Amino acid sequence: MKYLCLVYDDATILEAYADPDYAAMVDEVLAYREELRERGAYIASSPLQPVECATTVRVRHGRVTVTDGPFAETKEQVGGFYLIEARDLNDAIRIASRMPPARHGSIEVRPLRELDPRSTCRETWRPPGKAAREEVAPRDIAPAESA
Repeated sequence: MKYLCLVYDDATILEAYADPDYAAMVDEVLAYREELRERGAYIASSPLQPVECATTVRVRHGRVTVTDGPFAETKEQVGGFYLIEARDLNDAIRIASRMPPARHGSIEVRPLRELDPRSTCRETWRPPGKAAREEVAPRDIAPAESA
């Protein structure tokens, strides 16, 4: 199953990194990306430009509104993403727990849903219920061991 891992970070924390520390973190991110690729779990990933470069587009009643900046003002903002292939949610959480940005920000793990073009959204999507999804407490997830 495919999962989107949204990387949230606080830009002030990243800006505080000294150049050698930042370079070491980038090297670690690239190494982990290669490890995911070798395992067959990697689909795509990319950092995003700073939130100051964002443009928000809204369409209401046929009228397009374009606003400079992010949709919402928050301390943590989406700084990048990983698109991964995982066996299940537990596997996706294990993968996300080893992503270097998780140490200074957070990773939101969301399953992708497939839309069947022959059916309506209501027919293909059902909100997750407790019976449909195993509830997992953070303590139940152990990070995957390094290869």
